[in-house]
Amino acid sequence: MQDVVEKIALCVELGKINRSCPFPPEMKGQEGADEIAAAALKNGVAPDALLQGCMLGMERIGKKFAEKTAFVPNLIISAEAMKAVTRHLKPFLESGAIKRKGQFVIGTVAGDLHDIGKNLVGMVLKGGGYEVIDLGVDVTTPKFLQAIADHPGCFVGLSALLTTTMPQMQASVRAIKETSPDTKVLIGGAPVTQDFCTRIGADFYSPEPQGAVDYLNQIVG
Repeated sequence: MQDVVEKIALCVELGKINRSCPFPPEMKGQEGADEIAAAALKNGVAPDALLQGCMLGMERIGKKFAEKTAFVPNLIISAEAMKAVTRHLKPFLESGAIKRKGQFVIGTVAGDLHDIGKNLVGMVLKGGGYEVIDLGVDVTTPKFLQAIADHPGCFVGLSALLTTTMPQMQASVRAIKETSPDTKVLIGGAPVTQDFCTRIGADFYSPEPQGAVDYLNQIVG
């Protein structure tokens, strides 16, 4: 089983989606995440092992991204390799045979239409074993509050790229904390800082996606 975990992790880390995928060059012609996952399930490997491989691979690429030895395209192709595995795991996820670590509601705040950073965080969180509920962009405070009501116990992530929408982020955080004080709120985006996070009462800020996963993992144990 550990061999399968490592094979999946390597494919996800390097972005080897399937045999026909030319990337990375050093794995050209080799089986990718898709084939390895399919064969593993056929041979009776526990679905949890495949998810463990995804989590390990995304953790590795997430750390490389934080260290600036990997970049946005690397994260994207790693996420595609992870998706190739999770397609095989979908029946087990839907049936509850595989348990997620938790639910994470994420959205770009009202007035802001940028989604690249939000999407990257969502990819890494999915790879980290969390169910991601993506509300999209231009998300109003009532929409965040409704999502929290619909997903009790969830974590929440707010993103902003424009300095002009930071006041909206502050307003949304305040409303979330007033309505659901126990909900952990994470914020991020190019203009966001730790000082701003502290000032508006959010629980966590990280300049890169893996930081969010590490923070949540400390909470869920």
